[in-house]
Amino acid sequence: MEKRVPIAIVVHLAREDDHTAAGPELTYTDNISAHGACVISSRQWKSGEIAEVTSLNDRITLRGKVAYCAKREADRYDVGLYFNEQEVTWNPYVKYRQGGEADDFETGQLATQNRRRHQPILQGPRRG
Repeated sequence: MEKRVPIAIVVHLAREDDHTAAGPELTYTDNISAHGACVISSRQWKSGEIAEVTSLNDRITLRGKVAYCAKREADRYDVGLYFNEQEVTWNPYVKYRQGGEADDFETGQLATQNRRRHQPILQGPRRG
């Protein structure tokens, strides 16, 4: 299994060839691996569906197959996508793999919130 990195990247998520009035959903990733991503969605997806995910910053679109769709809180879903043999080339993920800091990612407040949620909470004696 590939290492998943908790990076939030703002993306457009759409079903393949979906030309409805609703258009693509503006959302973000929960985590990313070399050949996949977990994207938060307000829509329920079926395993095997094809999704197109476009990073807002670099405008790179990846097509992936839905591996799973799990219910989250308040009408949200974790959608696991597998990008087959296509490697994730979104700039924040590439920077991370090269040893960059999350603050360099230009992903705004979503990245900060995502990192906080995935970091362990260390408690020690209070000084003061």
